[in-house]
Amino acid sequence: MKTSVPTKGLVFNIERFAIDDGPGIRDLVFMKGCPLRCQWCSNPESQNPYPEISYSEDRCITYQECGKCTEFCSQDAITMSDEGKIKIDRKRCVNCKNCAEVCPARAIRVLGDYLSIDELLKIIEEDSPFYRRSGGGVTVGGGEPLFQAEFVAKLLKQCRNIGVSTAIETCGYASWGDVEKVCRHANLILYDIKHMNSNKHKIFTGVDNELILENVKRLSHLLPEIPIIIRIPVLPGINDSEENIRATLDFVRHCRDKVEYELLPYHSFGKPKYRQLGREYPLSDIKVPTSIDIERLRGFCTKD
Repeated sequence: MKTSVPTKGLVFNIERFAIDDGPGIRDLVFMKGCPLRCQWCSNPESQNPYPEISYSEDRCITYQECGKCTEFCSQDAITMSDEGKIKIDRKRCVNCKNCAEVCPARAIRVLGDYLSIDELLKIIEEDSPFYRRSGGGVTVGGGEPLFQAEFVAKLLKQCRNIGVSTAIETCGYASWGDVEKVCRHANLILYDIKHMNSNKHKIFTGVDNELILENVKRLSHLLPEIPIIIRIPVLPGINDSEENIRATLDFVRHCRDKVEYELLPYHSFGKPKYRQLGREYPLSDIKVPTSIDIERLRGFCTKD
């Protein structure tokens, strides 16, 4: 049975003129929704497949001086905090957006907008001169873009139809049908492998790694014309052992003769977002790897 393509996709951010997610200057489209719950996730707002409310306490005018959000909350989910600002009862909140619409300081925002292909292409076409001069294009990430496979496949196809190079950032945790549907329209695949030990992978991401590893093998054999860059997040005490790094590279070298890889050092820039979403940060004690740590791991990668 033929399935219809969603008319709109849920996007939580568009970063224009990005330079770190594929060659050249790029537009980076972040899709919302992800099947993983990586404990180090720097974009927790990407995880849930629906728009949600974010609250920045430092922007709040205070409950006494403003209080508009409490007047317009449809669920009585907003009350005064001990600091005189506000607090949101996330169990009562239904993400109705009323509070965000009336907040004069933009302390409350809605994360996630439903955008059509045409709306995204309008932005992409505005930046196309920069792509062509720099050899860049569009990268679709997330969240997990395969979570909205039908929409993303159509977006990538339309981009290529207008001469814009495409890339996808993926963890590969999806059915093969969705993987193939999307990736065949990509000029480049940035593929995360977070841990080779399936049990540890499940502990730190919520899912095992069998499907992820099987999909990268199938991509390598069935779509050999599309370059794949393996991305390894470097997480001290979690996956930065010589055993894990070398096992990852050994695995992907058996998938393809020529392997490109990137080591992505853990950073804590996303930590404040958890508080803004009313969540606890899972890895509060993890350290940021130093440049010496990264060079040590690169040395493992070059050993025979």
